[in-house]
Amino acid sequence: MTIPSLQDLHGLGAAQQPTYPDRAAVDAAVTRLRTMPPLVFAGECDDLKAKLAAVSRGESFLLQGGDCAETFAGVTADNVRNKLRVMLQMAVVLTYAASVPVVKLGRIAGQYAKPRSSDLETRGGVTLPAYRGDAVNGFHFSPEARTPDPHRLVDVYNSSAATLNLVRAFVTGGYADLRQVHTWNTDFVRDSTAGQAYENLAHEIDRAMSFMHAIGADPDEFHRVDFHSSHEALVLEYEHALTRIDSRTGLPYDVSGHFVWIGERTRQLDGAHVELVSRIRNPVGVKLGPTATADDALALAARLNPDNEPGRLTFITRFGATKIRDGLPHLVEKVTAAGVEVAWVCDPMHGNTFEASTGHKSRRFDDVIEEVQGFFDVHRAVGTWPGGVHVELTGDDVTECVGGGGESVAEVDLGNRYESVCDPRLNRVQSLELAFLVAEMLRKA
Repeated sequence: MTIPSLQDLHGLGAAQQPTYPDRAAVDAAVTRLRTMPPLVFAGECDDLKAKLAAVSRGESFLLQGGDCAETFAGVTADNVRNKLRVMLQMAVVLTYAASVPVVKLGRIAGQYAKPRSSDLETRGGVTLPAYRGDAVNGFHFSPEARTPDPHRLVDVYNSSAATLNLVRAFVTGGYADLRQVHTWNTDFVRDSTAGQAYENLAHEIDRAMSFMHAIGADPDEFHRVDFHSSHEALVLEYEHALTRIDSRTGLPYDVSGHFVWIGERTRQLDGAHVELVSRIRNPVGVKLGPTATADDALALAARLNPDNEPGRLTFITRFGATKIRDGLPHLVEKVTAAGVEVAWVCDPMHGNTFEASTGHKSRRFDDVIEEVQGFFDVHRAVGTWPGGVHVELTGDDVTECVGGGGESVAEVDLGNRYESVCDPRLNRVQSLELAFLVAEMLRKA
């Protein structure tokens, strides 16, 4: 299988791409990236594909989460550990409380670029290019920072490599051991309602592990976890430069991450992103919002998974809490009737954004839960498997989304620790509460 050239891809009218002022600098950055070692390996992508095949069969559940947009400054041991920790806690809750295997997939080690609704941003009468993520330009509102810089793509590679090294060290070096379930529940979380519920569950796990130890059982799964990376395949120069031919099979893989997805704004059937992603052998996803029709979904499945391979394709729906019960059923029914192999995953974040009275972009925790509940209700009615959730979250005590249990964040609190450079994320307590609520939905499913 051949990969089209960058020139050919751009000739398809690629959406949401940076406007670089210096083409020679772009060529130099791409040339540099082509010499760099893979960030992930084709065999790891195949392993994830097999796990996602189990999700599509209703045998597992996908937990996909992480930052809206990673930053270079955020590549520290503490930040990476905190994100991993909340994912591990959520996975333990879902696995133990709902008795279902959980596939753990981070929005991590590559989620540095973001699509924007406008190319420009105006403040105080000054108009500059919009911030498109650290992969493209800087967040600071100045001409120097906002000018797209292709060297940042090399910085993305280096930051992703450092992040993956940390993640691999944590998940194989003892931090992900189930005997650590209590130590994951630290600082501000322990005193929350969700944290106390988690502590009770951790005690149950302790008792179960003591029993297993007593009968001589000590499987490897108790001591390490499989954790994969994912990001939106947005900047074509980066994804194309890191697409390589696998020496085992002679097939192309995008070795920038285990799983890549196409966003709502770049899923044009005849567009550059669908063309590139159709050629790689990674497991891939597509975001489907309220404008997506069942025919759109079927056409995308035919392009991206013509062999109908289980685990290859994931549809990530993002309708919004008020639209999911009306918009999703026809999609699921028609795709299922066509015999399409696909994992269905709910993104309850992107359809539920609003501007708070403080001027901050925010999301209501209740809307997030309502969309997940609607997702489960639709799949229960249709008779299909609600395969997972895709959430923007952080392991820190931020104040970006309002609501959430007894430790509710109010709109007036948003300015206390609003740290996202793009979209609002669930904090660690909200993420843990979400996991318990989803576990209850899974038990009923």
